[in-house]
Amino acid sequence: MTDLTRLTAARMAEGLAAGDFTSEALTQAHLDRIERLNPVLNAYLQVDTEGALATARAVDAARAAGESLPRLAGVPVAVKDIACTVGIPTTAGSRMLEGWVPPYDATIVTRLKEARMPILGKTNMDEFAMGSSTEHSAYGPTRNPWDLERIPGGSGGGSSAAVAAYLAPLAIGSDTGGSIRQPAAVTGTVGTKPTYGGVSRYGVIALASSLDQIGPCARTVADAALLHEVVAGHDPMDSTSIDAPVPPVLEASATRDLTGLRVGVVREISGEGFQAGVLARFEEAVEELKALGAEVVEVSCPHFRYAMAAYYLILPSEASSNLARYDAMRYGLRVGPDGVDSPSAEQVMGASRDAGFGDEVKRRIILGTYALSSGYYDAYYGQAQKVRTLIARDFEAAFSQADVLVSPTAPTTAFRIGDQTEDPMTMYLNDIATIPANLAGVPGLSLPVGVADEDGLPVGLQVLAPATEDQRLYAVAAALEERLHTAWGGPVLDRAPTVESQEVPA
Repeated sequence: MTDLTRLTAARMAEGLAAGDFTSEALTQAHLDRIERLNPVLNAYLQVDTEGALATARAVDAARAAGESLPRLAGVPVAVKDIACTVGIPTTAGSRMLEGWVPPYDATIVTRLKEARMPILGKTNMDEFAMGSSTEHSAYGPTRNPWDLERIPGGSGGGSSAAVAAYLAPLAIGSDTGGSIRQPAAVTGTVGTKPTYGGVSRYGVIALASSLDQIGPCARTVADAALLHEVVAGHDPMDSTSIDAPVPPVLEASATRDLTGLRVGVVREISGEGFQAGVLARFEEAVEELKALGAEVVEVSCPHFRYAMAAYYLILPSEASSNLARYDAMRYGLRVGPDGVDSPSAEQVMGASRDAGFGDEVKRRIILGTYALSSGYYDAYYGQAQKVRTLIARDFEAAFSQADVLVSPTAPTTAFRIGDQTEDPMTMYLNDIATIPANLAGVPGLSLPVGVADEDGLPVGLQVLAPATEDQRLYAVAAALEERLHTAWGGPVLDRAPTVESQEVPA
């Protein structure tokens, strides 16, 4: 029998509808693989075996009774541990929330349940989504299925690794500065950051509220579109939610001809600082876009060079504010200071935050608090917001010349675990190509375009579109994906070594 875990989500949905297999069998196949490989990969922090199987059996019973079901009913999904889930601990990768079980579901989780999708569990992440490697998780790093000594990206490395290793056909991620797209690039998967406000953030633990966005992780463009349509849409519980119909992203993923489409290559997101193998695959992919009928033009976004500086003032400032709620008084970790018999509230708060937050979180809280402090607000946070406006104007100008923009998703392939943990600035540079989209709120998608000659590891191409034009991402990515799959003889994931064949690092 075909290994059910190797099917695309679309094929799983078709097989379930046709009665080729049951949701229980499909879900159990993934749970078995998780049990076998998660001790090596550490992609999941929580596995909900009973809940996933209960949903699967209910779907099978409903289908047997002739009930009309949503398209993805019975197809399993994983959820990044940043979204609240009733009955399943939600930690955001931090000791601060260790063991915390939310009393409510995030809107995206509610929509997954309404779609009757078994939730396999919660995936590992950098603590409070701060990082580009998933090494900053309080529960240990996740490993890249392509090479167990390398990172799977971050902050959502657990979701990307689970999808790449066939521990889930679909997963939910969050993207504040590239945390869906960069992990997709380094694991050979597909990841989408929808337009800001296109997917509800209600019940998602906030990092930087003006930047955070939830989106899908998958192995194909069509699968990402399927999950996108499940979780997208207006939510009155989220004040930033767009009150408009969901763009027809699934319909767009059927596109095969790009004749007349204008593709802009962003001059400022390429060249110096990018790995040679990454640039080679990117340039080849651009040539394939031309072969599909697209007109390729170069565009300039001069203020993109300031995006990282602006981002690392805006994000820490908003993180400092959002993380102030972890005060040891209402929920989360509470410890007392050593040697103090009757500590004050401030002493308990200080001891708890010291014990509960990791080094990277503390670093960003300190930076953000300083940037927001009296006398510095206008000089730092205020100036960063002005740069943000200039970046948004750069996008407007670029989209007047091109329908979509393209760039490498990340400057390098996956680096080795431990290589960048001592140098925060080097780690931050991994998001140099993805940050501008978050600052402007425009949608972006990463898809695999081959492997680098130097190390045989995946390379991602990023597609960007104007706000609310998410369907353009899927049209371009689907056409390019099909052409590249034909050239490769299948998905880039088929070229990856199996996790089972690799020696587990000490």
